[in-house]
Amino acid sequence: MSPTASSASTASPASRRFRDYRVLEKQRESDVITSFVLAPVDGVMPPYQPGQYLVFRLEIDGQTVLRNYSLSGDPDSTDRLRISVKHEKAPVGLSVADGLASSYLHQQVQPGDVLSAAGPLGEFVLDESSQRPVVLLSGGVGQTPLLAMLHRLLKRSQRKVYVIHACDNGSVHAFADEMRELATQRDGVQLYFCYRNPTEDDVQAGLHHVAGLITREHLQRWLPLDDYEFYLCGPGAFMQSNYGVLRSLGVTRERIHYEFFGPATVLENTLAGDTAASTVQPEGQTAVVSSAAGVNAEQALLPAITEAAAQTSAETAVDATQTVTFLPDGRQAQWHEDCPSLLDLAEETGLSPDFNCRAGLCNTCMCTLVSGEVDYFEEPLDPVPEGKVLLCCSRPRGPVAVELP
Repeated sequence: MSPTASSASTASPASRRFRDYRVLEKQRESDVITSFVLAPVDGVMPPYQPGQYLVFRLEIDGQTVLRNYSLSGDPDSTDRLRISVKHEKAPVGLSVADGLASSYLHQQVQPGDVLSAAGPLGEFVLDESSQRPVVLLSGGVGQTPLLAMLHRLLKRSQRKVYVIHACDNGSVHAFADEMRELATQRDGVQLYFCYRNPTEDDVQAGLHHVAGLITREHLQRWLPLDDYEFYLCGPGAFMQSNYGVLRSLGVTRERIHYEFFGPATVLENTLAGDTAASTVQPEGQTAVVSSAAGVNAEQALLPAITEAAAQTSAETAVDATQTVTFLPDGRQAQWHEDCPSLLDLAEETGLSPDFNCRAGLCNTCMCTLVSGEVDYFEEPLDPVPEGKVLLCCSRPRGPVAVELP
C-alpha cells in the first residue's frame, strides 16, 4: 500500500472528530440497499471530495460498533449528506448472525434519529485536475463512492464518462433510475449494466445490457481506444477479476484507482499469479488503497533488476535496525519507507490484523507492543495505553516486536 493510501494521512483535525447527524430521510434503493439522508445537528456541513466516507460510531445492545460508509450523494449539496448501506445477510446454510451494524441501521434507525460520525475521510477520490475520460466500474454496493463521483463529473466537467455496474439482478440494483436521470443531463455519458443472474422480469424489461460477468470483450466493445482514468470499487472477487482484466488490456497501474475490502496486495498478487486468498473485512469496512500500491508485487513484474538494486536489497535484508517481529508466530519483516504503517507491513507479510477506521479513531487495531518504540504519524483520537500500539497510524523507531491478538 502506498503512502497516499492512508485515509488518515491528510485528514484534518476537524474531520477526525465525531459529530452528530440527524437522519432526515430513509430511502429504500433496492431489496438490499437503503440510503440515509443526514444533516449535521450543528448546521455546519463538512466539505468532502467525491469518494470519501464517514466513520459511524453506533451504540448497539450495549456495545460500541464502528463502520465506514461511503458518501453516495451530490458533493455539492449544501444542506445534506447521504450514505447508502447494504443489509449484510448471513449466507444461506451457515449458522451466523446477520451483519450487526447494517441490521441496526436497516431495522431500527428512523428519520429523526441522531447518529455519530467522524470524517469525511479517505484518499480514494476523484482526480478533478485530470481531463482524461473516466470509467466508473463497480460491483454491488461498491457503486456508492462512484455515484458521488458521477454527480461531480456531470456538474463540473465535460469529460466523457462511462459507467459500468455489475450486480446480481434488477431486484438488488440500486440507483438505476438515478443514474439514468443523471446520464440525461449532458452529452458524453454512457451507462452499461451487467446482471449476473437476470430474472424473467429483467429480461422482459430489457434494462440491463449483458447477462453474466463483465468480460474483457465487453470492455473492448464499450470503451473506444483512449487514455482513461479507471475508478474501481466492489467485493473482493469482483475487484480481483476486473483489476486483472484491466491490466491484461494494457491499462497502467497509475490509471487504475480503487477502493478495496482488504489488503492492497491481494490485487497485485492476483496479477503476479499469487494464489493468496482475499481477506474480506466485516460489513461496511473499507481499506482505502491507491493504484500506486504493492511495491513488492511490482518488483515481481519486472523482468530484471539492476545489479545496484540487487545489492541494495541484499544490504537491506541483513540490516536488523528496522526489523519488525509479529508475534505469536515470530514472523519478521523489514520496514521500508514506502510502507505507510505497521498495519500495512503486517498485511504485506501475509497477516490479517483486525482493523476498522485506519485513521487512529477506533482502537480496533490496538495490540501489545512487546519491545521497541514507535512514532505516530497521525495522533490517535484517544491516548494509547502504556505497552500498547495502534498499528494503523504508527511506524517503527528501530527494531520492534508486536503481539497480535
